[in-house]
Amino acid sequence: MLKSLFVCGILGVLLIPAHCDQISVCVEEDNDLRVDCRTELKPSKLNSYEFSWSSGPKESLINTNVSGSSVETRFIDKSHVEELEPHGYRMVLKGFTDKLPHNTTYICKISGVVATVYMEKAQLLPCAAVSVFLMRSCSWIVSLLLLIYITHS
Repeated sequence: MLKSLFVCGILGVLLIPAHCDQISVCVEEDNDLRVDCRTELKPSKLNSYEFSWSSGPKESLINTNVSGSSVETRFIDKSHVEELEPHGYRMVLKGFTDKLPHNTTYICKISGVVATVYMEKAQLLPCAAVSVFLMRSCSWIVSLLLLIYITHS
């Protein structure tokens, strides 16, 4: 029993932080940049969002639905945002993967909740179905692994 608890604890510590990030960035097959920002949306409330990146001291606004904020000219009509079920938003930026800054902080703000991730251009991975499944369903994977381990021990 003690051995099972130890292994479950180790699996939880190793797997949950690795795949449960609030923001993830990847490159789609057609070389579009995709930023997923997962946060608990407030029901029956219009949620605001802003997607941006910064390289150095300057933050560049890519897409927003906040009135009074303006997107940089180079991003107008280059991105779109869709709501993710059950919570969060996805922003896709078309045709910018070859123009990305080398060291970039990706930022999303949803209804006042800010999430950031720092990535080097070489770290950007393809948005493969397996990696997306792992990022979105980390709690299910941990639960499944624990169940398999306990039933086989």
